[in-house]
Amino acid sequence: MSLSRSVPHGSPWVALTALCLPMLIVSMDVSVLFFAVPFIASDLEPSPAQQLWIFDVYGFVLAGLLLTMGSVADRIGHRRLLMWGASGFSAASLLAAFSTTPEMLIGARAILAVAGATLMPSTLALIRHIFDDDADRAKAIAAWNAVLAGGVALGPIISGLLLEHFWWGSVFLINVPVMIALLVVAPILLPGDTAVAHRRVDALSAALVLGAILPLIYAIKEFAADGWAVGRLLIGMIGVVFGVVFVRRQRRLADPVLHLGLLADRRFSVSIWTNLICMFALLGNSIMVTQYLQSVLGYSPLRAALWSVVPSVFVGVAAPLAAVGAGRFGRPVVMVTGLLVGAVGYLLLGSLTGPDSLWIVLVASTLLAGGIVATTSVVADHVMGIAPADRAGATSGLLETSGELGGALGIAVLGSVLNAVYRIAFPAGPGPAEAGRNLAGAVAVSHTETPDAAARILDAARHAFVDGMSAAAWTGAGVLVVTALLVAWSARSPVRADPARRHGDAPRVHA
Repeated sequence: MSLSRSVPHGSPWVALTALCLPMLIVSMDVSVLFFAVPFIASDLEPSPAQQLWIFDVYGFVLAGLLLTMGSVADRIGHRRLLMWGASGFSAASLLAAFSTTPEMLIGARAILAVAGATLMPSTLALIRHIFDDDADRAKAIAAWNAVLAGGVALGPIISGLLLEHFWWGSVFLINVPVMIALLVVAPILLPGDTAVAHRRVDALSAALVLGAILPLIYAIKEFAADGWAVGRLLIGMIGVVFGVVFVRRQRRLADPVLHLGLLADRRFSVSIWTNLICMFALLGNSIMVTQYLQSVLGYSPLRAALWSVVPSVFVGVAAPLAAVGAGRFGRPVVMVTGLLVGAVGYLLLGSLTGPDSLWIVLVASTLLAGGIVATTSVVADHVMGIAPADRAGATSGLLETSGELGGALGIAVLGSVLNAVYRIAFPAGPGPAEAGRNLAGAVAVSHTETPDAAARILDAARHAFVDGMSAAAWTGAGVLVVTALLVAWSARSPVRADPARRHGDAPRVHA
């Protein structure tokens, strides 16, 4: 095995372990508040708006900074930024754990996101530098991707177990020992010579990325929660305008944050799109299944979380098998297969799910998650392999930004389909109008009715929800099949030696 950067001490596979540790924590922080919110609400008494920001600020800031932090990592060195991020993550975790006001906790979550945005592209970029051999890098990225997916699934479980014995701040304190361990082993195990000293980080481009991503993510989430409105559409359009300005600026810069020439290669651009769609499918399914377990089957949050982790037991083998399959059959074959397996999972969910179909939902979720994880592992390996090594951080940031956008879109689009069909399927008679808007409304209304009326409302709501989930699942299956066809088409593209050099014809300036 050849290495593009020597590992200071020991095997690169030991170095990979060090890189996976922070990713486990960062991905867990996406979902670790699922059970802690009621305890935080009781202790800090946030307003409804503050409670939403406690939950959402992490994802907003993380998505807005990933691309910029990837470029910063290329400029100052990936190990150095990784260690800075670990220090910041530890400090912000302590601040969050001992917050005494909602504002303090929101600020701590925002700082956690800033630190998390430094960790994610740095770890993937270091894998690109450490593993030069294609087969070894594919296995390493598959392991990294499996840890990332596993962290999101483990977050609610770890949170639930901690809250059984400790106060809500404990869900943040678990971050600290892991990050301290990373600070100790990083100088020993990770290469420190990956910086590109002449690289410039354009501050205006960084601001434009934030201006594009934050309004888009916010508008998408608001659409998912409350439906269409002119104000939300305008906020989303502001993000689009900033995005257009960002792209135009990248065409003019001699040293852009994002090399648009990479996107001109359809294999690369389709891979980025595929990553977006994979997160679209995975997060859209997660939000539906969570509601199904809790509100249709009536499980407690902890019981629902324990059942939801069952698919992860089988999904753990998907990433390693994808790496082996890519080496034997090629990446496009594995990507297409993974997308189609995910589509089969959605079709099973859409065709056979009823108000009491736990095992069908678990099998469908296993197929979907297994296919998606296999695909994203191969996508990450392909994207990082085709990108220039000196832009590994920025490329990693682009890949992860696409995933954040895809997850938000999945929740919004599939959630909107579900709710639209729910409102159509819910009969007019069983209860007040609030019950016909969504399942949560029906559950709330049922608490104010007589036992017989509550039973009728909940039965109608559960059947309407299943109808809506089926429609959303069929929609997700269609999106995955179309993306599989797109991947097959892109595989016919001729290989270009250095797509990063292919930019537009516009003259370059130094800002």
